[in-house]
Amino acid sequence: MTPTPFHVLFLCTGNSARSILAEALLNHLGQGRFQAHSAGSHPTGSVHPLALDVLQHAGIATDSLRSKSWEEFTAPGAPTIDLIITVCDRAAAEPCPVWPGQPTSAHWGFADPAAVEGTPAQQRAAFEHTLRELARRLEEFVNLPAERLDRWALQARAHALT
Repeated sequence: MTPTPFHVLFLCTGNSARSILAEALLNHLGQGRFQAHSAGSHPTGSVHPLALDVLQHAGIATDSLRSKSWEEFTAPGAPTIDLIITVCDRAAAEPCPVWPGQPTSAHWGFADPAAVEGTPAQQRAAFEHTLRELARRLEEFVNLPAERLDRWALQARAHALT
């Protein structure tokens, strides 16, 4: 019998870059053990083109990615979230909705690559840097032994990776 995957929700303000990168990366690395989602408190409504480009260049699927509100995850029928990780300071400071199932939470602060000004190469480098940093944390996260995959172990690991 296949175990139920752990559902992880990455939150940010605009849900166009950092949380999108994290969602795609965890779904790629998690090999069915994790189901990642992302959302924003004030979603932009579109995924940043450089986020899609660096993910595709890394061989990570982007076809299901979209910018969405965190309200989707409080609605009836939404997946039960086991862990919420905020990936930007603004979302961490905002009041969050009440989440069904009382998921655990952690905060991983990342600078917004979409806010980087400069040449196209400098902007792309910011997205690549964010993807690498997320990958470093998420590779440790997904390599937890199966017997350590419970909500408290997930929260402890998520906090340790800040």
